[in-house]
Amino acid sequence: MESALLYMVLLRFLSGSIELSAATLMWKFNDLEKALMINSMLALVGPTILIVTTGIGISGLSGQISFLKMLFLFAGIVFIIIGMRIK
Repeated sequence: MESALLYMVLLRFLSGSIELSAATLMWKFNDLEKALMINSMLALVGPTILIVTTGIGISGLSGQISFLKMLFLFAGIVFIIIGMRIK
């Protein structure tokens, strides 16, 4: 297994573990206000993991894909993040 792929998989496992832990905490506290606080903290985790895993994947493919394709991939990530932030 390539090291870039291994790091991507590990980061996704970490992200999933954080999500499950947050859900468990929300359930344990049984308080809407605390659940919203936990959920707002998760809003930072998702995009960060997306950017880091995509960056790792692109760096692993850097010799196999063109610069233009890399540029479009990063632009796509930026658009996803902008789309999540627009009300």
